[in-house]
Amino acid sequence: MRLLSMIAEGRRRAGLVVGNEVLDLTDFAEILEEKGEWIEAGAGPEYHHLEGLFQDVLDAFHCGSQCRLSIRSRLSGDPLLTQECRDRNALVALDQVKLGSPVASPSKILAVGLNYREHAEEQGAQLPEAPLIFSKCTTALIGHGQAIRLPKISDKIDYEAELAVVIGQEARSVKAADALDYVAGYTIMNDVTARDLQRRERQWVRAKGLDTFAPCGPWMVTPDEVGDPHSLDIELRLNGEVRQKSNTSKLIFKIPELIEFASQDLTLRPGDIISTGTPPGVGFAREVPSFLKAGDKIEITIEKIGTLVNHVVGPE
Repeated sequence: MRLLSMIAEGRRRAGLVVGNEVLDLTDFAEILEEKGEWIEAGAGPEYHHLEGLFQDVLDAFHCGSQCRLSIRSRLSGDPLLTQECRDRNALVALDQVKLGSPVASPSKILAVGLNYREHAEEQGAQLPEAPLIFSKCTTALIGHGQAIRLPKISDKIDYEAELAVVIGQEARSVKAADALDYVAGYTIMNDVTARDLQRRERQWVRAKGLDTFAPCGPWMVTPDEVGDPHSLDIELRLNGEVRQKSNTSKLIFKIPELIEFASQDLTLRPGDIISTGTPPGVGFAREVPSFLKAGDKIEITIEKIGTLVNHVVGPE
């Protein structure tokens, strides 16, 4: 299923994508509360009341897969309920929703460098013997449709299309064989990078972590809908021109390996994001290096997930 975080009346709300519409789970819970109705919660004869504020995809995820299936089946099987949801703006057209980043406040964003062989080759770098992990600041996080702001301290800003993993439950020192059990879902990350800072400072905290440098979204897709995360086409278009095109089958270190490596004596918490690395085609490695400018439009599409779109604006 596609779960998203939206911004409505200045508040974050979790939504469930139903066709071309989005169901606000908080509003839906209130409608059921008024009716005194329950939602099936488990495989057996278990029911529970939806209650509380659903703020981001984690709230929707922890509702449980059976709960989410019950919600979707209720809507498809009850036209009157569906119409009531529309009348009360609990079910609205997807293109009318302002999206935030799927996770409101991850405790950390981890990313992986040089995880596609061709990307390492295009910049003349040696292949890593182990995953090359770095952090992106959580203040860099923005959502689908929000603007990437060019900084004042750099004029060599680059794009990087990446498949990202959202952690669903606390993970510490897990084994690769069990790692996918800790995944809540998958989304898209643009690992925006200031190349001059990256080269000059030799560590990547500022180069990768400036404000708006972590566009993420448009939503999180649960593992049952994605299937094998290592067979997904990935493509980035800059102003309509294809700049990156590959497949996640070419990841050097696969997702279970990344989770095992990253979680050794480092606790991954629900909502933490691991961005898995970028394929070849980045701007600075082109024959004539190309960097982002105000007015650019970046679209990243990953098969079975969707398309993350962000525009570029100048400094404040």
